[in-house]
Amino acid sequence: MSDAPSDPGGTRAVPPFAVISGAQVQRALAGHEKQLVELVERTYRVHADGDSVNPPSYFLRFPDRPSSRIIALPASLGGTSRVDGLKWISSFPGNVAGGLPRASAVLILNDHDTGYPFACLESSIISATRTAASAALAADRLSVGRPRPTRVGFVGTGLIARYIHTFLTGTGWSFDEVGVHDLSADSATGFADYLRRSGATGRITVHDEPRQLIRESDLIVFATVAGRPHVHEVSWFEHNPLVLHVSLRDLAPEIVLASCNIVDDVEHCLKADTSPHLAEQLTGRRDFLAGTLADVIAGRVAVPTDRTIVFSPFGLGVLDLAVGKYVYDQVHRSGELHVVADFFHELSRYG
Repeated sequence: MSDAPSDPGGTRAVPPFAVISGAQVQRALAGHEKQLVELVERTYRVHADGDSVNPPSYFLRFPDRPSSRIIALPASLGGTSRVDGLKWISSFPGNVAGGLPRASAVLILNDHDTGYPFACLESSIISATRTAASAALAADRLSVGRPRPTRVGFVGTGLIARYIHTFLTGTGWSFDEVGVHDLSADSATGFADYLRRSGATGRITVHDEPRQLIRESDLIVFATVAGRPHVHEVSWFEHNPLVLHVSLRDLAPEIVLASCNIVDDVEHCLKADTSPHLAEQLTGRRDFLAGTLADVIAGRVAVPTDRTIVFSPFGLGVLDLAVGKYVYDQVHRSGELHVVADFFHELSRYG
């Protein structure tokens, strides 16, 4: 971002500080699904090569609101992006009943050389985009060597499910059948209506419970707000589907242990009582993890064709940085940056 010299004694300029709205973010990302999946793949490679810093996420919880939380994801990304930053994302499930989305977020981008923040972006769209791009990348890479799924099932029908469907179709997927299930019948019906309006191919079926959806789907997307496992029957997965376990806490440890498990980052995924973390606690080992998606992409790990494949992405802050920097560059090139003049005021060391 900055052209500041690397000489620590040299003169450095403070970058202008910009605010990028959700509308601008959406315009910068819309229709670029293939480019964004490629960006996420490059970012996974950079992270696997060690050219990133991605510390644990920090959870702010509330005794008076136990179902709600705000999460801080700090990160630093190398490669060609060279940007630091922080995503600050809240999850308040009670919002849904009041007509608001569950999640809201901002992303702060910091200049690599000076450390000064140079942009604040609305980030619920960025977060959904990086999650969906990661899921679409995993669906593509983890289905190599097996029949490409033609029946998809969505368990959980919120914003993330919608974005994942958009990224699947935007990267060439089409389905003969689409199954839909949500604990809220209105949400399931609304998502099915959205799919029909969007021109989704294939028969769309709303399921009252997840059993039949799972058994009738080759590709299953879990995008719920579940805090603990609610799917326990290993036999439901006897047909060896590909599972995008985006919400991380839906599957009982027994299902995890019976599957081939791919994650985005081992240390990140084995914490916070995710399903893989529960499997580790149950067994005292972690050899049920085959490796990371970056391992699969690089050819270091081959996934079997005769087992259920479960992709459990904890969600890496470096992905938010990569997508956020992409948005910033797009808006900057368009000449539509909203710069806050004099945002940094006390710039003279001695007054």
